[in-house]
Amino acid sequence: MSSAVHPVDETLPLGRLTALGLQHVLVMYAGAVAVPLIVGRALNLPPEQVAHLISADLFVCGLVTLIQAWGATQWFGIKLPVMMGVTFAAVAPMVSMAQSTGGHAGAGLIFGAVIGAGVVSILIAPFMSRMLRFFPPVVTGTIIAVIGISLMRVGINWIFGNPVGPTAPNIPNPEHLKWLADAQAAAGAPGSNLPPVPKGFAIVPTIPNPKYADLTGVGISGIVLLTILMIARFGKGFWANISVLLGIAVGGVITAAMGLMDFHKVGSAKWLDVVLPFQIAMPVFDPILILTMTLVMIVVMIESTGMFLALGEMTGKEITPEDLKRGLRTDGLGTLIGGIFNTFPYTSFSQNVGLVAVTGIKSRWVCVAGGVILIVLGVLPKMAALVESLPTVVLGGAGLVMFGMVAATGIRILSKVDFQHNRNNAMIVAVSIGVGMIPLVAPNFRQWMPHSIHPLIESGILLSSLAAVLLNLFFNGAKHDTQASIEAARQAEAH
Repeated sequence: MSSAVHPVDETLPLGRLTALGLQHVLVMYAGAVAVPLIVGRALNLPPEQVAHLISADLFVCGLVTLIQAWGATQWFGIKLPVMMGVTFAAVAPMVSMAQSTGGHAGAGLIFGAVIGAGVVSILIAPFMSRMLRFFPPVVTGTIIAVIGISLMRVGINWIFGNPVGPTAPNIPNPEHLKWLADAQAAAGAPGSNLPPVPKGFAIVPTIPNPKYADLTGVGISGIVLLTILMIARFGKGFWANISVLLGIAVGGVITAAMGLMDFHKVGSAKWLDVVLPFQIAMPVFDPILILTMTLVMIVVMIESTGMFLALGEMTGKEITPEDLKRGLRTDGLGTLIGGIFNTFPYTSFSQNVGLVAVTGIKSRWVCVAGGVILIVLGVLPKMAALVESLPTVVLGGAGLVMFGMVAATGIRILSKVDFQHNRNNAMIVAVSIGVGMIPLVAPNFRQWMPHSIHPLIESGILLSSLAAVLLNLFFNGAKHDTQASIEAARQAEAH
């Protein structure tokens, strides 16, 4: 091998390249499939469409990884060992959109917001260095902490079940539901003199949900969580890196042995299928939702900036401003492609950046191999159907870890903030987190607000982001210390 070849551009034997690429895929797999599971189930999509979301997500992960690591034209691709995956930072606002408008209508709104945010991200990528001053560590740390806290509700509901109300796990009485169905049928019968049931009339949940907090499910979640903790504690290197994936696998084996998994969907799924654009829903473009997703993407791109610079140091390759622009444009392009293929926003997966440091393998062609593997997995519907068939209690134990790590990342960034000499920073964090908790703690507060601003106030992430940015400007101004923001971004090791 010529000494003139930089380690980043070094090619490896095919066998070793494939094995190292598969290792990168395993490290990111649990995070990659979790997001389509969360959003698909929040939208109440049919199981086969949730499985399609997983396939499309893996396919786009691979496609965008190829663009980022291999490069595409002079505009896209930082050409470093980077694996691209869907960001957890966007999960909370997407779940909020899904809860506000479910089904295919809600899916269309989410995909429209993703496409819009992707276009905006491509356009603003060259200016991100100027915008860093508005997102110092006190702002980015607060936003990421609120994202993690908001996501914890999803993981907890996976463990215990999904209550009807915010806190009360009740369900409608089946006898009442039967009466309402009979009344609707009688009112709609030909020649009936009965008045029709008023639009929106529903039975109020009044009896305890017998499936809520089932001890069997809680026990399985506990085993998954304990498995992850034990592997993280006693596992070394690669095994510790995939502790979440191994914990989910253990939970899957246990639930399958107990007869709690349904493999009919796996049996009926195709062996091979093509992922096409807009297979689930056509995008609907809502300006407020696009703004929400764009704010998330700005935070994501600030994290990516730190990742790219840290990766440049690890690999010994200087990262120029043009390199940064190409890398950040690819975050935007990946998000745009994600919306077109009915998936989600994409960014560089920091777990894989850590794997570069652990293994010492700096070649970007390893990630190119990983991208090819992801594309292959994306066109295997049986694999996606198997993941979709996992009971939510299995994902609950892993969710506590994955979502808690997002909150821990925010706390880690905030640990670098100067609270001793600048007490106003504590005020920024306190108020911003409090404002971000309003939709989480009191989800019905917006019923007294003008309907036109509901999309703006139903996302705790957006409220917290706006509060943190404005309060920081009020107390600290817009300082030009971009190095502090970059150092904070390097602390972000979980999405």
